[in-house]
Order: sequence, then C-alpha cells, then structure tokens
Amino acid sequence: MTSDQRRIQPRKQPRQVRAELTRQRILTAAAHIFAEYGYAAGTTNRIAERAHVSIGSLYQYYPNKDAILAELLTRHLDGDRGTATLRRYKEGRYKESPEPLETIIRDFVRTVIDNHLDDPQLLRIMIEQAPRSGEILERVTRVKWEMIDDLLDLLNAHPEVRVQDKDTAARLVTSTVELTVHQLIAAPDSIDLTRLENELVAMITGYLRA
Repeated sequence: MTSDQRRIQPRKQPRQVRAELTRQRILTAAAHIFAEYGYAAGTTNRIAERAHVSIGSLYQYYPNKDAILAELLTRHLDGDRGTATLRRYKEGRYKESPEPLETIIRDFVRTVIDNHLDDPQLLRIMIEQAPRSGEILERVTRVKWEMIDDLLDLLNAHPEVRVQDKDTAARLVTSTVELTVHQLIAAPDSIDLTRLENELVAMITGYLRA
C-alpha cells in the first residue's frame, strides 16, 4: 500500500452497532459540511461538531478529510443503480420478449439521473476533488465495464438496434449518459431534469436505430 493509499484509508472498521452508527453520523455530517462550505472550508472540526462527536473520536475512524471524502465517493459508486437496471432487462423476462428500445434507454437514463440527485453540490466536490487511490480507480473501472458489458448484451439481442458497431456503441452510450448527467447535475446552474431525460433518450435511441 502506498503512502497516498494509506492517507485515505479508514483507520477503524466498526465491529459493533454503536461504532457503526458513529461512523454513519460522521459520513452524513461530512456530506452536509462539504456541500454547505465546500471542500477547503469543510474542516474535520466542523464535521465532528455537526456529527456530535469529539475530534478525537473522528480521528479514530478517519485520519483526515481526504479519507472521509474517499469513503463518500466509494459509497456513491457502490450505490450506482444504472448497472442493476441494465442487468434486470438483460436477465429478466424481457430477454425473450424485449421491451421497446426507448423504454429500456429511458429507464437507464432516469436511473442514472436519480442516482445523482441526493446532493448535486456534494457530487461536484466528489468529481472534482475526491482523492483517487488505486483502489477507487479500480472500482470506477469495474463499475464502468459492468455497465458496458450489460448494455452490449442488450444491444446484441434487441431487434430495434441497427447500429453496426455495437461494441463501440455500448461504450459511447454509457459514457455519454454517465458523463452528461454527472456534469449537468453537478454544475452550478440548474437544468430541467425532464428535458435532460427526454433529450438524452431521443439522442441515444435515434443513434442506436440508425
């Protein structure tokens, strides 16, 4: 483990319910503090005060705020429901009698949007400032490729798909949806989510049917 990896590793893994609740309070408080004050001003003292724990107790769990932000990013990745949505269509009853292509893409787009609505300001901080350890980068890559593989299986099986290079199409669609939603929802200027969903769905289905 490198020094950078050690810097963002949690110090203590809770084994009791009370300890786990304390860690949850720290993470919840940190999410609010980072969103409210920004990362630079979101100090561990402010996080501890919001979580109603001593600064010493906070440091028992996390060595610094980089480790806390890294944990929030990890949980965000683990909670990504876009892959689960694609897998449900791939493995479910729709495999023999597929839903319309637009329905599948809309469900996927809507799921990705919903996955990023909890706190756009915190999302922007995680995108721009979260530490990127080898472990986190590996997890990002794994989630991305699971999504691509599931979408590729759907494209290969769906009768409405006309695009020739389905492998490249699967990569383009997942990257387009993820990056567009990340950037537009995390941007300081708000965007109408219904319009965002409709335009993404129209763009992607039109491309896949071409």
